[in-house]
Amino acid sequence: MFDPTIFDNLKVALENELYDLDNLDQAIHITNRIDRLEMSTMSRVFMLRFELTGEKRISAEIELTASMQELAAEILELSGENPGCVLCLRYIMQMKDTVSCSEVERIMAEMWPEQKTVQQISYIYGSEAMMTNTVEINFNRKINENHMRDLPELVRYMMEAAKRLGEVMELQQNE
Repeated sequence: MFDPTIFDNLKVALENELYDLDNLDQAIHITNRIDRLEMSTMSRVFMLRFELTGEKRISAEIELTASMQELAAEILELSGENPGCVLCLRYIMQMKDTVSCSEVERIMAEMWPEQKTVQQISYIYGSEAMMTNTVEINFNRKINENHMRDLPELVRYMMEAAKRLGEVMELQQNE
């Protein structure tokens, strides 16, 4: 009989939570999905990108990954191993300049005080009028089924952070 992995169980829980918010509550709109078995490394990647309903300035992504080592440790039930998945959150927004980056950093530090936040600014050479700010939060520990009950709250926090970032972008547009 097939026994789903930690990755599969967490993926389904995230899908259920986010698709309910999209289809039933209409609080978000899912704009992209990746569900990949990376053959070169035998790893798994699952990502959902969404926007808050009515807020197109900010996209939020939740990404779950499991390496071959994690999957093998779980499937082979290797003693001494504590298999799990890596969780990464991202926010993607268009900005006129980097002035708002300090405000973005402040919001992320308030919302996710124990996590390190990295902002990466990019633009197309020759068209510096708009920049893309990708804000990434990598959790410093693996997650597993013991964290399943935390996922709805995690998604709510993501939505709240996206709302607050949208307010920053609105202020920037009005300046």
